[in-house]
Amino acid sequence: MGAYDNDEIRTPNMDRIAREGALFTNAFVATPVCSPSRATYLTGRWPTELGITDYISPAESDEGLGLDAVTWPQVLQQHGYHTGLIGKWHLGTQPQFHPTRLGFDHFMGFLGGGSKPMDPLLEVEGQDVQLNGPLPDLLVADAIEFLRRHRREPFVLCLHFRAPHLPYGPVPDVDKRPYARLDPTVPTPRGANVSQLKRWHRDYYASITSIDRNIGRLLNELDTLGLAANTLVLFTSDHGYNNGRHGINTKGNGHWIAGGVNGPKRPNMWDTSVRVPLAVRWPGVVEPGSRIDDMVSQIDMFRTVLGALSVPVPDGMTVHGIDFSPRFKGERIEARTELFGQYDLHNNGLAYLRMIRTEKYKYVHHFRARMMNELYDLQADPEEERNLLSRRHRSKWAAVGNRLQKRLTVWQESIGDPVLDDEY
Repeated sequence: MGAYDNDEIRTPNMDRIAREGALFTNAFVATPVCSPSRATYLTGRWPTELGITDYISPAESDEGLGLDAVTWPQVLQQHGYHTGLIGKWHLGTQPQFHPTRLGFDHFMGFLGGGSKPMDPLLEVEGQDVQLNGPLPDLLVADAIEFLRRHRREPFVLCLHFRAPHLPYGPVPDVDKRPYARLDPTVPTPRGANVSQLKRWHRDYYASITSIDRNIGRLLNELDTLGLAANTLVLFTSDHGYNNGRHGINTKGNGHWIAGGVNGPKRPNMWDTSVRVPLAVRWPGVVEPGSRIDDMVSQIDMFRTVLGALSVPVPDGMTVHGIDFSPRFKGERIEARTELFGQYDLHNNGLAYLRMIRTEKYKYVHHFRARMMNELYDLQADPEEERNLLSRRHRSKWAAVGNRLQKRLTVWQESIGDPVLDDEY
């Protein structure tokens, strides 16, 4: 996004949300791949509690894996909100996991993990329909119709784009054109094909711009319908993309790249995978142009959305995270000293990662593996290039790693993390 000081990409509408609202500079996901991240975002529960610890593969979906928990749209539905989800679901394809069973009155999109970026097959009014056109444009056309239908009622709309997931294209020429002659700034990891990285970046940027153009359509519709002044807009993502950073392609289950070829998996919890954009616009509540540096996580969204709307968390529910909605109003919240994350890679590889991140350090424990743990000094090494638990540095930094390990274990025990069981 331009709002995060990228001067090569065109994101005027994403930037508009930040300019007219608040930009969070330290927002993170609990897991750096899509299904568990989305599940956490909707429920305020950790992936291991939900049984969704990696992206849901087609085989797992066929076997009956999916989201089985109360979502915050479901709570708002019970408080009189009309709810819709448009776009990507990827939280189960069996009937019991359909979005309309988990809090959404309206669904249009795709239940699996992907769909074609052009001329996709989508579920429309309960039927699979082949549509013509760019996927983001089709999703936003339905989102606009949802706004028009519910303009006079309380509504919740979750618009979940597939882009900028691979494959990035095709996208309309209007979205590619700004990058036709761009020589993008790219990382240069050893053995990488730099010309290919530049091509990937141009395609990645065009995919993001296709989203941005459609966000503009949606914001303009809010203006046209007279809804902008009374609508809370949250813009975020379910994980980051590396695109050559750290020598890998894609996200928390990224591949090593060398010579332009995707190699073995490199499961990771680097900030390039777990840090995400978060911009919030709420006219009359959020101070335009504000920047918020508090550490927040997608695990907080259940409490935060309900808190913003003064809707209580139902009694007896297990919901983690904090309500950071007071920050929307410029109010202070208790300073957070640590964030946690978890990722169990089991599709096309095997790894069990647990993370604790403080303002100064990040510690990642690799369970069921030796000599793989990671420690980074985020202030001295914000790019996380020097693992302080490598053989070269281990003796000097072992005490810091041990302290963070103890704090990590306390958290794991508090949520009944099954990786602590040797039979897991």
